[in-house]
Amino acid sequence: MSNNSLPVIGHFIDGRRVTDGGSKQTVFNPATGKASAEVILAEQGTVQQVVAVAKNAAPSWADTAPLKRSRILFKFKELIERHHDDLAAAITREHGKVFSDAKGEVTRGLEVVEFACGIPNLLKTQFTDNIGGGIDNWNLRQPLGVTVGITPFNFPFMVPMWMAPVALATGNTFILKPSERDPSPSLMVAELLKEAGLPDGVFNVLQGDKTAVNTLLTHSDVRAVSFVGSTPIAEHIYATGTARRGSYPLRVQALGGAKNHLVVMPDANLDQAVDALMGAAYGSAGERCMAVSVAVAVGSIGDRLIDALIPRIKALKIKNGMEAAAEMGPVVTAAHKSRIENYIQQGVDAGAKLLVDGRGLVVPGHEEGFFLGGSLFDQVTPDMSIYSDEIFGPVLCVVHVPDLGAAIDLINSHEFGNGVALFTSDGNTAREFSRRIEVGMVGVNVPIPVPMAWHSFGGWKRSMFGDLHAYGEEGIRFYTRYKSIMQRWPASIEKGAEFAMPTSK
Repeated sequence: MSNNSLPVIGHFIDGRRVTDGGSKQTVFNPATGKASAEVILAEQGTVQQVVAVAKNAAPSWADTAPLKRSRILFKFKELIERHHDDLAAAITREHGKVFSDAKGEVTRGLEVVEFACGIPNLLKTQFTDNIGGGIDNWNLRQPLGVTVGITPFNFPFMVPMWMAPVALATGNTFILKPSERDPSPSLMVAELLKEAGLPDGVFNVLQGDKTAVNTLLTHSDVRAVSFVGSTPIAEHIYATGTARRGSYPLRVQALGGAKNHLVVMPDANLDQAVDALMGAAYGSAGERCMAVSVAVAVGSIGDRLIDALIPRIKALKIKNGMEAAAEMGPVVTAAHKSRIENYIQQGVDAGAKLLVDGRGLVVPGHEEGFFLGGSLFDQVTPDMSIYSDEIFGPVLCVVHVPDLGAAIDLINSHEFGNGVALFTSDGNTAREFSRRIEVGMVGVNVPIPVPMAWHSFGGWKRSMFGDLHAYGEEGIRFYTRYKSIMQRWPASIEKGAEFAMPTSK
């Protein structure tokens, strides 16, 4: 039911905010548990409108010189830096992560903008002079047209920045469909791009739910969709995209779920490993696709690892994310909190040993907030749901294995292959692990190995559907089509028809 006293968060279409039509969904402040706004959910007609706007803007933007696109992105970068804390505060208000973490999110998103500013150089291709018979050969990378990004609640600024700057830099128009749980940062991005000089219609924001997503996926004028979220939705998006036929099949990059392991070898620096696990498992209340949710204790280190973790988890400073001392804030919604609590109970029922129980936490002054404490399980086995499923909350499971080979086999057997970390002091162990592990992103003494902007992000197995990873050089390829051109001028054309296959001479 709509609440007329709440602010309304709408779309950004053709250079202006739009709040017309559609049902509404409540947006909450997770720290207080209270409604903070209502967001418009786009109907099919609004989706059709925004695609038409993006399609209309595409030709002139594609013809804009890469250097001019780059200058707009440079201005956008400057505006992000100027409004850095404003963006972070908006993230904390609607997502709940602590302010310092939100500022880190803005910084990591900004790095991809900085990468995209180099597009004049990134679009340089190859030229071969005189391959034979007066023929030159070169290649181009040209934009696709209308592109779409569907992004999750846990990184309402950073993940859109994985997509939009690269799409825009390469000459595409872009429609962002952010999570309806924390929609405000998307509109701030749109306003900053407009202020930077981006032409109207080139970047649009469409608030919505599955109706908007499915309409975008099946729209014949949408050329590419990049998605980050759960594996079931990633599979649906990939299947829908690959099933679409015609002159322009949909290009899809769908990043799904994760169950990230951190392997602690007996020779690891225990203090460093514990610090890494605390930040990677409980930072952002575990609501990260790169969060570590399984500690794999190898050999004799298991008991010492657990003894070191328990007091640290119990001492976590869990507060409103805007408080300076906060180490962990609330989870995003009441429903998500209930889901995490249900998984904790499943673990207990399955026979895992719950060493620290985060349920029942009450934060003074925020009694209605969506808070959980950190939880720690021992004696976890692969057949338990707390091991197999992505909980996406502040729950860490400890699994014991006898040696490195068993750790590798355990991780390679999991359906997800997003990220993994190894803590060791031995170079040969690290080399063997890095080569044998079937995971897309690997950290050695690095707990959250998110690649920098000039590399690319993406997992293996059921953590990613599609051939090209996000941002970096793989992102450039995703948002462009390769074209090869061979050219010869009349003065160099020999007389008479040539019936043989052209070859280099």
